[in-house]
Amino acid sequence: MTVSQRKKKQSSSVKARRKDSGLRRFTRNILLAVNILLVVLLVLAYLSIYINPATVAFPALFGLAYPYIAAANLVMVIVWILFRRWYALISALALAAGFGYIHNFIRFTNQGREEHHDLKLMSYNIRLFNFYESGETNTHSKMLQLLRKEDPGILCIQEYFVKGDPAVGERKLKEGLGGRRYTHFKLIRSGTASRYGIATVSRYPIIHRGDVVHPGSSSLTIYSDIVVDTDTFRVYNNHLQSFRLRRVEGTLLSELAGEENRNSMDNIYGIYRSLMQGFASRALQVDRVRRHMESSPYPVIVAGDFNDTPVSYTYRVMRRGLSDAFVEAGYGAGFTYRGKYPPNRIDYVLYSEGIECTDFDIVKVKYSDHYPVIAYFRRAEQKEVLTGQHSRRKQ
Repeated sequence: MTVSQRKKKQSSSVKARRKDSGLRRFTRNILLAVNILLVVLLVLAYLSIYINPATVAFPALFGLAYPYIAAANLVMVIVWILFRRWYALISALALAAGFGYIHNFIRFTNQGREEHHDLKLMSYNIRLFNFYESGETNTHSKMLQLLRKEDPGILCIQEYFVKGDPAVGERKLKEGLGGRRYTHFKLIRSGTASRYGIATVSRYPIIHRGDVVHPGSSSLTIYSDIVVDTDTFRVYNNHLQSFRLRRVEGTLLSELAGEENRNSMDNIYGIYRSLMQGFASRALQVDRVRRHMESSPYPVIVAGDFNDTPVSYTYRVMRRGLSDAFVEAGYGAGFTYRGKYPPNRIDYVLYSEGIECTDFDIVKVKYSDHYPVIAYFRRAEQKEVLTGQHSRRKQ
């Protein structure tokens, strides 16, 4: 090889290294920009819980997307570690700052134990028994079999549906659950011969029934004063404002798939408007429920479909001063919604002092677009008694 050939080869090698270095630098800068954007979105999600969506709704979008924004930041941490870059600290520190938020979605330790309980409460959005869902058969009987098998002391149902005489539907529900029950229904007319609403069914006596009215909305909240042995609890059963996206979403997905090419921007705006209205409506509703709860003469248990995530104004206001059964006794991922939108946690059981949650289950049955959730409770003084007995056994 001549000298000139060696020089040409070296020159080509230098140019290739420079090109490769420039490409790596460009890729790194793009990734860094994406990383910074993801951290900004994560911070906005953190802040969204303090901003009332009835005043400014836009930040609530980031709270709704929090699990996926957090997951994207975790991916960035892994990417930077593989590149051996200190940039991994950017997302790592942002995630660490909101570690408490992660715990509201995922529990890494199993503290729940169904060793003893005084009360078993189930909350379940049954999606109208799938009455209007094509391809669904025998869902009504399957749900009743599940409810009878679980046999909760208190059952909170959302999206209850009855066609025909409501009294007949109530009787069939009681029979399906296996016998005598105390009930509290709040139904609104849906069509000429059907009704839709919310129901609390109890094995224990209900001594008072009432509701929290949400003007101009089909959202429902009822409260039932229930005597469990010698204790009285006020149980709130909620179905807060949904986004009402199903029709718009279906049209938009068809367009994005190429089936339609018109009005896509109108549909995107329709989704955005539905989201904003949903955030704002729930904010007003949760404020209304919260004010009512503060006047309760009894310890409260708050259950139902909040239609919002743990990173939301709705959850923060509703949980204030209360414990979250999943956080206290659950394990694994807490996602309760399994419908057309990305999975999320929107069904809850919250409770005040005086009782302890000993276990929490999410029953993974696919009869509805929600999973039922179950919380097991015992009296706080019962915990002390059991702890004392356990200590004496050790001596």
